Amino acid sequence: MDQNELQKRKAQLETTRESYPEKYLPEDEIFSHIHAGDRIFIGTACGEPQYLVQALINFVESNPKAFFDAEVLHVWTLGVAPYMDQKFRKNFRHNSFFIAENTREVVNKGLADYTPIFASDIPGLFRSKLVPVDVALIQTSPPDLHGYMSLGISVDITKAAVENATLVIAQVNSQMPRIHGDTFIHIEDIDFIIPYDENLLEYNTVTPQTDAVQEIGKYVARIIDDGDTIQVGYGNLPNAILANLISKKDLGIHSELLSDGIVDLMKKGVINNSQKTIDRGKTVASFCMGSNATYDYLDDNPGIEFRSIDYTNAPITIAMNKNIAAINTALEIDLTGQATAESLGRYFFSGIGGQADFMRGAVLAKGGKTILTLPSTSENDTISRIVPFLNEGAGVTLTRGDIHYVVTEYGIAYLHGKNVRERAMALISIAHPSFQPWLIEEAKKASLIYKDQAFIPGEKGKYPAELETRRTTRSGLEFFFRPVRISDEHLLKDFFYSLSDETRYNRFLSPREDLPRDMLQDLFLVIDYTRQMVILATVEHEGAEVVVGVGQYVVLEGTLTAQVALVVRDDYHHKGLGTELLSYLAYIARKQGLTGFTAEILPENKHVLHLLEKTGKVVEKKFSAGVYLIEIAFKQ
Repeated sequence: MDQNELQKRKAQLETTRESYPEKYLPEDEIFSHIHAGDRIFIGTACGEPQYLVQALINFVESNPKAFFDAEVLHVWTLGVAPYMDQKFRKNFRHNSFFIAENTREVVNKGLADYTPIFASDIPGLFRSKLVPVDVALIQTSPPDLHGYMSLGISVDITKAAVENATLVIAQVNSQMPRIHGDTFIHIEDIDFIIPYDENLLEYNTVTPQTDAVQEIGKYVARIIDDGDTIQVGYGNLPNAILANLISKKDLGIHSELLSDGIVDLMKKGVINNSQKTIDRGKTVASFCMGSNATYDYLDDNPGIEFRSIDYTNAPITIAMNKNIAAINTALEIDLTGQATAESLGRYFFSGIGGQADFMRGAVLAKGGKTILTLPSTSENDTISRIVPFLNEGAGVTLTRGDIHYVVTEYGIAYLHGKNVRERAMALISIAHPSFQPWLIEEAKKASLIYKDQAFIPGEKGKYPAELETRRTTRSGLEFFFRPVRISDEHLLKDFFYSLSDETRYNRFLSPREDLPRDMLQDLFLVIDYTRQMVILATVEHEGAEVVVGVGQYVVLEGTLTAQVALVVRDDYHHKGLGTELLSYLAYIARKQGLTGFTAEILPENKHVLHLLEKTGKVVEKKFSAGVYLIEIAFKQ
């Protein structure tokens, strides 16, 4: 913050000291107003009043009998938390609405409490006195000329705590930015002021940006469209996701949390809030966890508004945002689509927080989408985060109906509207390859998938994500090409039955009218990617992926050639798709060291015959038993 501005704010604070001397008492006298059994609220996360908390502890150490059995209410502590030291166990008992790293062990040992609740509901607890607030310890900016002080980077539940507390003690810090929105409280509503300047707490992700995290970010970027309003959680993974949105346009923000990654995109013009349904032109959040540079950017910035968490996180408010994408993380998800973000079995890890609020709100929004991201493994690839069923005692943060997309470093699984078998197969297909055989067997035992589901383990069955690409025909049509997954059974069945009798006959060289499941598995789904390839050409229709073309080849034993086949949906004939699909198959085959294709083609299928002849040099072409047998060598 500019030094001149700091001096100006300090001078204004001194002016109020003259006007309100009764609010500027010695610290011991201020803390003497706290009584035994009081509930003491402390400001959130990076907005935590560090000096004020330490001063309270110093008071208790000097006056050990000043009060007992006080309950400390905190949604998230990142800074000092000395009240959890066992030497103060008679004075304080910690009760957290969200478990942070420095409170995790004491909560799980029963030395502190955890209250599971949606973040949007916490202000209501204070207002209804179900959880009364006797004392609020907060941090604010200095008062302005009109006596208004800003809660700055911690509005969230702090505003409600201030409005409902019997006693409000504020650490006034010139470093606290003045943020627009529902952040202001008047000096008349503060009982005592303790001026103390110190650097605000910063939240910096220290986990290395692994390849897995970067891949997840790239996949999420595919799902986000220009003009979407987004909500993103905290941590290393959300930051990677935000970094991958750099090429997007006109994004909006409606989130509980504002982070460095969001501010970076605002500075670059990616986020301008121009397409938002509500609060258009404004980045709306409830609290900030970031760097000092981010705090400086927020200071007196009219493009940013912080609101109370019962506004930002209310599902009904979230649902008013057309095309909102809620992007969150989880600790674990099971094959039916239940996810936990709050506990590992019986071990309490974090909390419900705002994730459920945003995921449910996005489900209700027009054009809304929910995206759950997680690395496929933990503990150095020794534990799968995709599991057959959640561990006993795990909290179900997100139900089977809350999740649209699940993203790992191995791809995207779309769950919305899918049955349990389809969900299980989709999630298995994006699990870590080392755990896929186990998941297949466990899913069979639990009757989640077909008992005869085939699977190729190891490298041969590992999905080659690097072969995913977009292709545009000469006529300007764009298609997404990708290898087939074991979860594509439904897509391929729909594709097969969408074909005309003539097209099916040309592809299968017989008047086939059905596609039995065993044939579907053998021909298209369960393949050895080192010896076979099936490429799907897909388009998006009404938000769903639809297959409009399939190309495949199988390497002939003992040769460097492969037998190739191609089929395109009737309404995409003569639009360039076949040309692009065959060209891409030839490209992949050459990369595998193959030198050519062979094919069996009916004489009336002149278009595919012509495409093959254009793909390479015809080595042999003969007519036998009613079909053309053709062999081509790839062009060098």
